[in-house]
Amino acid sequence: MHAILIVANKEFHDGLRNRWVISISVIFALLATGLAYFGAAASGQAGFTNLSTTLVSLASLAVFVIPLIALMLAYDGVVGEDESGTLLLLMTYPLSRWQLILGKMTGQWMIMAFATIIGFGLSAIIMGTFSDNTTWAELLKAYAFFISFAILLGWIFIAIATIISASVAEKSKAAGLALIVWFGFVFMFDLSLLGLLVGTEGNVNATLFPYLLLLNPTDIFRLIVIDFFAQQQLTGLMAVAQQAQIATSTLILSMLAWFLAPVLAAIAIFNKRKL
Repeated sequence: MHAILIVANKEFHDGLRNRWVISISVIFALLATGLAYFGAAASGQAGFTNLSTTLVSLASLAVFVIPLIALMLAYDGVVGEDESGTLLLLMTYPLSRWQLILGKMTGQWMIMAFATIIGFGLSAIIMGTFSDNTTWAELLKAYAFFISFAILLGWIFIAIATIISASVAEKSKAAGLALIVWFGFVFMFDLSLLGLLVGTEGNVNATLFPYLLLLNPTDIFRLIVIDFFAQQQLTGLMAVAQQAQIATSTLILSMLAWFLAPVLAAIAIFNKRKL
């Protein structure tokens, strides 16, 4: 455990020196605050609306931004070290491969968690200061829940990025694969399900179809947020899931499984990587 923490500490401070933490925090804070304030612009209003609407809107933002930032943060964690020659140096230290890769992921998880808390936390503070619709107690409770699962979503994609990084020999290839993964999860998966609905003219198993959303961690995250906060009727795939009323425990367990599986896969792949 001590070896893992040492590697994690190095990774976290490398992120600080590269200004990743500050950059990600600023991005989150600006986007979250802007969306919270202008989220009702379509209805001809500007200003902070009710909390549930804000957080459901922030969830839609998070599924685009968090996976991309997580993938860009970690895609070169292994292959970048290998290309620069520092990976062999790290392996001369008294630590095993699984400790090294878990330590690197832990450091990146710390960066993601810190940036998410600061970024969305600043949005919560600004909203609490200028909004008259929500008490501080309600605001802090709701944002704590939202931020916790936003962090977990980022951790999932950091683990996926580590799989990519441990599987390839070139940094450029890892970057390309990371973008493909982001595009696949964020855009193509939902478009494919919508295509299935259109192609079959809605003649799909109404019981089974909503559970296909559990194959995508970004959809699980949105479903969890919607389950806790959505008060309005939704549209698209989220409406199908809302009507199916998937149990909250199923959603949370699915997201935890999405976290554990890539972590274990990354460790297994790195153990077999030739140095």
